[in-house]
Amino acid sequence: MDLFQQASSDQNAPLAWRMRPRRLADYVGQQALVGPDKPVRRMVETGAVRSMILWGPPGTGKTTLAEILAEESGAHLERLSAVMAGVKDIREAVDRARVAQGQDKGTLLFLDEIHRLNKSQQDALLPHVESGLLTLIGATTENPSFEVNSALLSRARVHVLKALTDDDVVEVLRRALADETRGLGARRIAVDDEVLNLLARAAAGDARRALGLLETACDFTEPEGTGERLPREALEDIIGHQASAFDKQGDHYYDLLSAIHKSVRSSRPDAALLYIARFMQGGGDPLDVIRRLTAIASEDVGNADPRALPLAMAAWDAYLRLGDYEGQRAIAHAAIHLSVAPKSNAIDQAWKRAKQFVTAQPRLEVPTYLRNAPTQLMESLGHGEGYRYAHNEPNGYPAGSQHDCWPDDVPFERFFEPSEYGQEKRFQQMQAWRASLDDAADRGEG
Repeated sequence: MDLFQQASSDQNAPLAWRMRPRRLADYVGQQALVGPDKPVRRMVETGAVRSMILWGPPGTGKTTLAEILAEESGAHLERLSAVMAGVKDIREAVDRARVAQGQDKGTLLFLDEIHRLNKSQQDALLPHVESGLLTLIGATTENPSFEVNSALLSRARVHVLKALTDDDVVEVLRRALADETRGLGARRIAVDDEVLNLLARAAAGDARRALGLLETACDFTEPEGTGERLPREALEDIIGHQASAFDKQGDHYYDLLSAIHKSVRSSRPDAALLYIARFMQGGGDPLDVIRRLTAIASEDVGNADPRALPLAMAAWDAYLRLGDYEGQRAIAHAAIHLSVAPKSNAIDQAWKRAKQFVTAQPRLEVPTYLRNAPTQLMESLGHGEGYRYAHNEPNGYPAGSQHDCWPDDVPFERFFEPSEYGQEKRFQQMQAWRASLDDAADRGEG
């Protein structure tokens, strides 16, 4: 019995297990891979499946996609987990693949958590992938370029799977509610769109988690007519007693984002964590929080702590790679750092001034000495003439106001005024020192 048959026949299995799509036509999401004329769909249509590594967060359909590829290509499927399997298991899979080959049948080896393969496992696997005896489909939540042996990686194409959108997750939930054979359709459960959207947001792009939440929530349905109804109130015990949430058009949603922003700006890490937790447990999209934190990194921290922006981006990346449960800690990590960091809005103010200034100076032109001279004509027009290469100058700085890179006939205006906090205090000192070099050069000194 294959996995699809087992999933459809075992009504005691979890809903997420039973609802695995059997055909590519039933697969939800990942249109960049399975849409018309896309790589995975082409493999299914031609029956020529190539070795690949599926990289994406949990619950995005990596295992399901491997099973569909095996099913629709008619290949024999071997499933191993790099956590549990040893060299002996790989050799046994190879032996079965040889038997299948003798029956004119190819073998797909689905290797879950491929990033956990050790060197001996990879050495045992590599020649059989290289010879084509095994078509490898690896699944990983980690960046394969860091975690997978380069020799193995060179023989497999990496396909990136993204977290499902809320609309994708809602579609998965609707199918589970409608399917009378494998899903909950026989119970005739009525679920409002608002409840489905809350479940989708709580799952944060993870279809498996969404189906688990739905299955648990349906233990709290109420009788209605000839069927049942899942009330919104039932979600309070399912998603952290916080189903009294909001939709993305509601004031409460944006009030919480505002509270998060202002708490971080005010250097109050505890308040920031309070509002972030309230926001997420209420069904808010964690990515909205990390987007706001990334904006804060430049708007409110800036160069007072230059580590702020890279750290916010790293938290964003960590959330996408780790999934919701582990990724929330990365968001908290960034929020605490940004809250405690010294603050400066000098970047925000400088950028606003620059935009206003340019609006008022629509005719400004680049000075001739800063222009590129890729042709003899441009060189004859003086492009680049007089440009001083900073690395050839004393102190690595072309001193003097005549070389300030400012447009000709445009009054100078200073946009960036560093604060006296954190790293920007050093920026202030560097600017003052360079200004003194300019004054000395203008006086003919030095």
